[in-house]
Amino acid sequence: MAAKSGSLSEQKKSSSFLTHLVLIILCLIWFIPVFGVFVTSFRNSTNVFNSGWWAVFPHKEWMETAEVKIGDDEDINSTLTVSLPNGMSVTGDYSALKDGVTLRDGSKVQWYGAKRTRTLKVYEKKWVGFESNLTLDNYRNVLTGKKIQYTGENGETLTRNGSSLGSAFLNSITVTVPATIIPILIAAFAAYGFAWLNFPGRKLFFSMVVAMMVVPLQIAIVPVLSDLSKVNLSGQFLGIWMAHTGFGLPLAIYLLFNYISTIPREILESAFIDGASNFTIFTRLILPLSVPSIASFGIFQFLWVWNDYLVGLVILGGGQKMVITQALANIVGTRGQDWHLLTAGAFVSMIVPLIVFLSLQRYFVRGMMAGSVKG
Repeated sequence: MAAKSGSLSEQKKSSSFLTHLVLIILCLIWFIPVFGVFVTSFRNSTNVFNSGWWAVFPHKEWMETAEVKIGDDEDINSTLTVSLPNGMSVTGDYSALKDGVTLRDGSKVQWYGAKRTRTLKVYEKKWVGFESNLTLDNYRNVLTGKKIQYTGENGETLTRNGSSLGSAFLNSITVTVPATIIPILIAAFAAYGFAWLNFPGRKLFFSMVVAMMVVPLQIAIVPVLSDLSKVNLSGQFLGIWMAHTGFGLPLAIYLLFNYISTIPREILESAFIDGASNFTIFTRLILPLSVPSIASFGIFQFLWVWNDYLVGLVILGGGQKMVITQALANIVGTRGQDWHLLTAGAFVSMIVPLIVFLSLQRYFVRGMMAGSVKG
């Protein structure tokens, strides 16, 4: 028995170790790209294009230490032997020198520019510290759209308007908050009715609600847009609130029904005996007890609406009412070379969903597991 108990203990430890290892790997897979976006959002465009985000940390880098001019009497089309300031020499033709020749001491000699420069440069790998020119200008630009300077093809300094996400950020909040609260309120009433009230066709209506969960958004969006246009709600916030509410209600009702139906019947019967109405029971008992399930769906709905691109594009269109996903898409299209602005904008768009998830994550597992086990 002792041997069997020890074997079970070792199996549990092994299983626990593998579980924690997999979780750590998954966290790293998620965290490293996010951290890279965060670091890139503070770098200027020159550094972003010349090196990866990890270059902000201390590392070895090729640094120019000397420059050698080749005399006009030397034939650069033939094999050259050039003496270097460090007492060493390098031998090679233009092609080899253009690719770079590594010397015995680890330094590198490379041809600089075209043949007409007749210049060799010597590089050595030296330690460089933390990148010192990190800046908040990327965030100022994407939030305010201030004018930015950049270098043109001929080396001239040009000025253009920045990419403002400030209004799009506010539009996303205006769309997301009501589009999360409205379906939760409606779904909570509906779930309570399906769980505890007896009325004709209850099972049929609930089956229809569950069946609507499989209707693809892409199929339904065109009829929805047509109906909204007929009542002059296309391009209005009320229209997109209604659309997101309709798409989110089936899952909301299903999740809340699974939770509310597990509440002990004795609690409701006691409230009925004390003279409480259905509305009082719903507001005083059901809603407070259903907070984990409501928070769980709230996370889902908030993230879906905040990250939505299709519904916002189709119903609101562009212009002054575009949401943040549309604004980011415009940066990709019109400022595809400005990765420092794109990463800053992406991180701005991530802040609110992260705050919402971290604030409600303690309810997430309880809400998702609600109704999965009965008895």
